[in-house]
Amino acid sequence: MLDPFAGRGTSIFNATVLGRCGLGIEISPVGWIYAKAKLSPAPIEQVIERLHEIADASIKYTKLSKSQPVFFKNCFSPNVLQFLLSARDRLDWRRRTCDRTLMAILLVYLHGKEGQALSNQMRQTKAVSPSYAIKWWDEHGTKPPDLDVVEFMLQRIFWRYSKGVVKGNGSRVYLGDCITLLPRLAKQMREKTIPKADLLLTSPPYYGVTNYYYDQWLRLWLLGFEATAYVSRGPYQGRFTHQTIYRNLLKGAFCRAANLVADDSVIYVRTSKDPFTKQATLDAMLTAFPNKKLNEICRPFQQPTQTHLFGDRTPKQGEIDLILRPS
Repeated sequence: MLDPFAGRGTSIFNATVLGRCGLGIEISPVGWIYAKAKLSPAPIEQVIERLHEIADASIKYTKLSKSQPVFFKNCFSPNVLQFLLSARDRLDWRRRTCDRTLMAILLVYLHGKEGQALSNQMRQTKAVSPSYAIKWWDEHGTKPPDLDVVEFMLQRIFWRYSKGVVKGNGSRVYLGDCITLLPRLAKQMREKTIPKADLLLTSPPYYGVTNYYYDQWLRLWLLGFEATAYVSRGPYQGRFTHQTIYRNLLKGAFCRAANLVADDSVIYVRTSKDPFTKQATLDAMLTAFPNKKLNEICRPFQQPTQTHLFGDRTPKQGEIDLILRPS
C-alpha cells in the first residue's frame, strides 16, 4: 500500500496491522515523527530511561528558560519549560529511535486542555498565535500547570504501551517531499528491492486549508525550528494557496506515484468537496490513471470541523472519496 501524503501515518499503521506492507512519504516533521513512532517504537525501558536523562539535564537550562519570550513563560511553568528546552536540545529525533519515540509522546501532550497537557489552557490539535494565547490567558486568568514532568509523562508512556505495539513487516515512512522521493522509490522498485503497490490510499492537502507551519508552529519549535507563528513561513506553503502550483503538485505526485503501483491497483483518495480542490484532485488522478473506472462516495462531516474552533461556524461541504478501479 502506498501513501504519498502520509500525514501521521494512520494508513500505513493500519495496513501494517492488517498484515500488509505500507510505504508512505510525509513532508511535515511532526507527522513523520508520529508515523515512525507508531510503526517502530523503541522498547519502553529505553524510553523511560531517556525520559529520566532529559529530566536530570533540565537543571542546566534554568538560565536559558528565563530568557525565553513571554509566550513560553505564560504557556509553561518554569520546571516544565526547562525540561522542554532540555528535550529540544538533546533528543536526536531524526536518527535515534528511542529519542524519536519519546519526542512523539511529548509532542502529543505539549499543549492541550488544562490537566491533560504540559501547557496552559490551549487547543490540542493546532497551536494558536502567541499574541492570541497571551491575551486569552490574561482575560481568563489561567496559569500554566506546575507539573512533575517525569510523573506526568510516565503515566502517558505506560498508557501508550499498554495497548501493545505493532510488529514491523517492512512498512516504512520517509520524511520529505513526495515529488522528490517518489522517483527514488520507483528506481528501487525497478531494481526489485521494493514490490509494486496494489493499493494507493491517500488524502492530499486541501487547497487553501493546510498550513503545516502555522498550525503546528509550537510543536515544530520543540523539534528545533524557530519560535514564530506566521502563516507565510515554511518552504511549502505556496503550494496550497496558489491554484496553478496546487494543480501541478497533485499532477506531479499522482503521475510519479503511478510508477510505483501495479496495473490492476486500486486508487483510493479522500479529498474536500470544495469544487476547486475536488476537480484538481480528480484531474490529477485521471491524468495519472486514465484507464480506470471512477466511483465517488460522499462523506459529509458528522461533527463540527476545526474551523468551527476558530470562529467559522458556516456549514461545510464535507469530503468525498474518489476511487479508481481497473476497468
